[in-house]
Amino acid sequence: MLLLAVDTATPAVTVALHDGSSVLAAESQVDARRHGELLLPAVDRVLAEAGLKLEAVTDVVVGVGPGPYTGLRVGLVTALTFGSVLGVPVRGLCTLDGLAYASGLDGPFVVATDARRKEVYWARYADARTRLTEPAVDRPADIAGHEQVAGVPAVGAGARLYPEVFPDARGPEHQSAAALASLAAERLAATADGAGVGAGGPDDGDDGFLPALPLYLRRPDAEVPKNYKVVTPK
Repeated sequence: MLLLAVDTATPAVTVALHDGSSVLAAESQVDARRHGELLLPAVDRVLAEAGLKLEAVTDVVVGVGPGPYTGLRVGLVTALTFGSVLGVPVRGLCTLDGLAYASGLDGPFVVATDARRKEVYWARYADARTRLTEPAVDRPADIAGHEQVAGVPAVGAGARLYPEVFPDARGPEHQSAAALASLAAERLAATADGAGVGAGGPDDGDDGFLPALPLYLRRPDAEVPKNYKVVTPK
């Protein structure tokens, strides 16, 4: 197995290679405005570091969000293009699951990422591998004291931004494709062994993965204006 993982659903443009046993190479850059510019060079550098060619990739995993419209699509389109060119499967994982896995926490906690517009994307976890709720987008003030949020640690940049709602904020702050790849390799191994994934999220498939489709949770910022004037030549 040679698994390529990418995620651009957050400000982190992150790429990793995993051989089924360990991470061979990984790179992350945090820049919310340059996903399209940074992703492909990062893939090239990760492959070069591992001493491998793209043609050696057997599986592609991509973070499907939730995330802002433009950045999220960069990773998904790139992953799907690689899958099509190489003829390999492309599997989706919730971006929040990668942060949860990287946290290593073994008790209840919340993952919260910055959704902009003074909102957060968030979900509740039983442990680092088990999501209890589907991802949601809310204003922090609206979920302060919520039974799923109150009294538990919180992971991610969204938690750091709103300490009044998430007083026990912990790392990691940003997404890591290395964690996403490790989680994917673990689920693939469990499926291959016939044991089933045993955990995951309530919206995951039987193999622990999601379709490689964007999880926006809200409408894009750019929309066709309503009641616009039609200008025709005289």
